[in-house]
Amino acid sequence: MIAMPSPAFPHQYIDRISGRIVDEQLIADRTVSFLYTTLRESAPVMFRALTSAWLSNLLAFCRYDLPGPSRHQGALAFQRLNIDPQECLEPLSFYRSMRRIFERQIRYWQCRPMDDDPAVVAAPADARLLIGSLAGKSSLFIKEKFFDLEELLGRDSRWPCFFAGGDFAVCRLTPDKYHYNHLPVSGRIVDIYEVDGCHHSCNPLASVAVASIYSKNRRVVTVIDTDVRGGSQVGLVVMVEIVALMIGDIVQAYSRRRYDDPIAVYPSLFVDKGCPKSLYRPGSSTDVLLFTPGRIDFLPDLVANSRRTGVQSRFTDASGRPLVETDIRVRSPLARRRRPPLTAALP
Repeated sequence: MIAMPSPAFPHQYIDRISGRIVDEQLIADRTVSFLYTTLRESAPVMFRALTSAWLSNLLAFCRYDLPGPSRHQGALAFQRLNIDPQECLEPLSFYRSMRRIFERQIRYWQCRPMDDDPAVVAAPADARLLIGSLAGKSSLFIKEKFFDLEELLGRDSRWPCFFAGGDFAVCRLTPDKYHYNHLPVSGRIVDIYEVDGCHHSCNPLASVAVASIYSKNRRVVTVIDTDVRGGSQVGLVVMVEIVALMIGDIVQAYSRRRYDDPIAVYPSLFVDKGCPKSLYRPGSSTDVLLFTPGRIDFLPDLVANSRRTGVQSRFTDASGRPLVETDIRVRSPLARRRRPPLTAALP
């Protein structure tokens, strides 16, 4: 049996901009603890029901679609969630429901600037970031802590062999975050498909309780070939969008200019780094990025943060060393291209 931290045990992360260590205020922490300890062990049938799609959608409806807040309450919700209303496209009076607040669009071209250097990989979301490697000799090696590679990409998928020994990034979106996903690289879509699964919480307690939890939730897998004309030249990149508790759907809504004329993502489509790709509806959720081995290096500040001491984290590696998250902003620099391609990525 895995020893789970108590809800009283703090979970901290590092704010990338200030470098401060921050205590995370985890939503419904005691409820998640009860669900993943007592209920999961004593009533497994009920536990499976509570992490099913239909109940997750029902909880989302109760949380986000029942009669919304008044204008005054909407302003208080922004304040409570620490959301800057000046970032939003719509005036504060528009946000009369929690769903509208959750699915808000922002002026990302102004408040989330992007490095135009084509060698830079961009962060896909406003999120708490963990970086790691599947290569045993890497200092960032984390073995099957958050996902099993073959299970994550689908047992019948042909893609796992391209990423064995590669680097990865786990981006955990909390309910207060901006919930559009943006493209981390430019390139051609070579595959996109859905893998069915559950709706587990992305609270760190759940991740500790259920091994390879991100391989078990419903998810959309998108494979991008960046070794094409106009691409980022970092090999194959996989972006996995993973639902969580109260996430009803992942809406593909790629738009080359702001949020104008969104379209579904499909194979052969060329996509541009930094553009909106999809929207989570609604709740907390997770993005996982997988990189071809040897093609990128994570930014030094993110590597240093991941190894920082004096931070209390519910995530640990096999030796018990804390795995430290960094709070990042969408479209901010995540990694840099290591070297140009030697051979074509695809067979």
